[in-house]
Amino acid sequence: MVKKEMNYSEFVEVYEGLYATTKRLEKETILAGFLNKLAKEGEPEWIYLLRGKVTPDYDDRLLGISDKLTIKAIAFAFGIRDTEIMKSYRKVGDLGELAEEFAGKKKQTNLFAKRLTVSKVFNNFRKIMGIEGKGAVSGKTALIAELFGNATGKEAKYIARTLVGQLRVGVADATVRDAIAEALFPDEKKEMSVKIEVAYDMANDLAVVFEAASKGKKALEKIDIVLGRPMNVMLPVKVTEIKEAFRICGKPAAIEHKYDGFRVVINKVGNDVSLFTRRLENVTKQFPDVVRTVKKYVKAREVILDSEVVGYDPKTKTMRPFEAISQRIRRKYDIEKLERDLPVEVNVFDVIYYNGKSLMQEALTKRRKVLEKIIPHEKWKIRPSMQIVTDSEEKALEFYKEALKLGEEGIMVKNLNANYQQGRRVGYWVKMKPAANDLDLVITGAEYGSGKRGGWLTSYIVACQSNGDYLDVGKVSSGLKELEQEEGTTYAEMTKLLKPLIESEKGKVVRVKPKIVVSLTYQNIQGSPTYNSGFAMRFPRITHYRPDYHLKDIATLDDIKIEVKRAQKGMSHLG
Repeated sequence: MVKKEMNYSEFVEVYEGLYATTKRLEKETILAGFLNKLAKEGEPEWIYLLRGKVTPDYDDRLLGISDKLTIKAIAFAFGIRDTEIMKSYRKVGDLGELAEEFAGKKKQTNLFAKRLTVSKVFNNFRKIMGIEGKGAVSGKTALIAELFGNATGKEAKYIARTLVGQLRVGVADATVRDAIAEALFPDEKKEMSVKIEVAYDMANDLAVVFEAASKGKKALEKIDIVLGRPMNVMLPVKVTEIKEAFRICGKPAAIEHKYDGFRVVINKVGNDVSLFTRRLENVTKQFPDVVRTVKKYVKAREVILDSEVVGYDPKTKTMRPFEAISQRIRRKYDIEKLERDLPVEVNVFDVIYYNGKSLMQEALTKRRKVLEKIIPHEKWKIRPSMQIVTDSEEKALEFYKEALKLGEEGIMVKNLNANYQQGRRVGYWVKMKPAANDLDLVITGAEYGSGKRGGWLTSYIVACQSNGDYLDVGKVSSGLKELEQEEGTTYAEMTKLLKPLIESEKGKVVRVKPKIVVSLTYQNIQGSPTYNSGFAMRFPRITHYRPDYHLKDIATLDDIKIEVKRAQKGMSHLG
């Protein structure tokens, strides 16, 4: 008996349900019901479609379809002039709604069109992603038009939105994780959500995790890290006093410099080296000097290293702040010049995998021994992170002050017996920097400027994270002008980054998909009904654009509350 194929309309029903609610628990329930059905299909990769993708997170390829090409495909599919569609697009501003309108009209005259299957949509999307070179535009147009030609109005809407990266159904990683747990382990949802998150941090592949979960707990627990693939990294909690650091990590503890660079996970498999940021982006081509250094100096056949890459001045041989080398992360041209003008040193602070064995479950002390065996001390090339082990607050503070004198951000304090736990702030590591009103937040909205800044998005709504949601904590319009001089980040560049992420527009204000992370300073934080976090920053200023940061790196609502309490405590001391 031939298996009946799932129609794309079933996905569309889910999209419509998700789009209709902003409540996370309702989204989870909708997803859980559908995931039960999807688990029986034997096509785990289709789960990517729920996030508007056809590849896992570690695959940085995108569908990459522009508004212009989508309009061309709509015109081709429905026999309408490009100019007519552009005219409507300027009014509506949503290619999904336009595709729905034209497909609805076409369907009335095309009674013999085939039902659109999920398999057809998924495979055409994959083919579109693979087309390059001469004839790419016509090839992609034909594949898209084929889908539109057989789509109902609603199906066409979500095909168009997926193509341009604006699915707009509000599904975060944590929502999918909890929905898988609810669907497949309803009696153990809380426990299994944690296990699913651990597995996902290992695989960075929703389909692999979903397929394993469909087979049960044992299959889920077998998921391990994969050499040559990006992975989520372990995250620290924040403290401002050494006493608090020891309370969290215990005594004695390992204390290391906190470098003012950017986090890089280094994979070495034989003579192949790949470099990934903590937001899972491959930056191997941007740092050929690091690749050469790893090949030459790292004494391991197979290894995964957690490191901080720090810039230095080639003339004065002094460390440079993050802003100086941030442009190397973003640039994909003039690599040799950047390498010469902005050299870097690799400071390795952990080893996660070594010659055929994962070290994630080993204590920090054992991992450090392996690290010191395989990483030489080659100044301005590569070295183990500066570390002491002590139970003395006095020695720890002395080490901290020395780090600050050298221009480092502060120190990391680490539990000696802790294993390596990806993607979470579990209290085994803490970072200690001078008390400052600074936060890492994600941009969730923006406003178009006027006058000289007309056409640019120049004022940004920023948010913290809370249980998979993003809650606004203020609007910032200061600081970017200064960053233009320091790290080359301009209003024009920020606008270019944000425009593809736009999910809705109302007048001059747009809401965007959470992706762009920035560091800010502020005067203080107050309770406020203006923003859905219940808090608002006063006088915020952007200090850095962080292309290396993952969404998991941004401040949580609990972090905001801690900052408010810290400020209140300081004020009470003054009183």
